[in-house]
Amino acid sequence: MMRTAVHMALHILVPGVVARFGFPDRWKESWAIMVATMAVDLDHLLASPIFDPDRCSIGFHPLHTWQAMVVFLVLTAVPKTRWVGLGLCMHMMLDGLDCLWMA
Repeated sequence: MMRTAVHMALHILVPGVVARFGFPDRWKESWAIMVATMAVDLDHLLASPIFDPDRCSIGFHPLHTWQAMVVFLVLTAVPKTRWVGLGLCMHMMLDGLDCLWMA
């Protein structure tokens, strides 16, 4: 339970730090967009059970695949989608870190 709480907190805090230091003039807007990318976890609704604290998301859920991550990385190169891409990439990195913590 504690690992899950830390994981969720990181999904809020890490984008906040990146937004504050990476985009200081528009940090609130960039942070809000990067946090909104947590909607990528809607793909968990396709799994049974929907939530399993001992399941690694990477490679399991459709939007947590390597192919999806390549698209997310491409989004970071386009100025209009940069914050969305960064948010999604950070999300995948944090989910990957969670997988490492479970191992």
